[in-house]
Amino acid sequence: MRDWAVLAGFLVLCFAVAGVGGMWTASSVGPWYQALQKPPFNPPGWVFGPVWTVLYAMMAVAAWLVWRKAGFAGAAVPLAVFAVQLALNLAWSGLFFGLRQLGWAFADIVLLWIAIAATIAAFACVSAPAAWLIAPYLAWVSFASLLNFRIWTLNR
Repeated sequence: MRDWAVLAGFLVLCFAVAGVGGMWTASSVGPWYQALQKPPFNPPGWVFGPVWTVLYAMMAVAAWLVWRKAGFAGAAVPLAVFAVQLALNLAWSGLFFGLRQLGWAFADIVLLWIAIAATIAAFACVSAPAAWLIAPYLAWVSFASLLNFRIWTLNR
């Protein structure tokens, strides 16, 4: 029963970040975001919700797998690195959509990319499946970084 409670806790944590980020996004996705110049490879808006939902679920399961293997004490460093990337993830939404600071959002997403890569490395030392669950997130943030950069440069 404790295993499922911890999994639920990681899911709540990840989706709380998603929810706060989603509130910031919803406040700007209308006229402001629509008016921005975007590159031709910008996906349609409906793509983002499903992709992020899957990624946040995968993040939560990955963190849970690390916890199951080593416990909170044994996985303190990998889970701390995970928390840092989650905070940077939330900060990106606040910077890009909440504050509409495209350049600062790009700086944040570069740090986020580094933190995700560090999370993969830290998780791999504890659980290879957990590291692999984070890999699609790194791929998506790689694409999102390019997208953020192009939107920033097109709208200076």
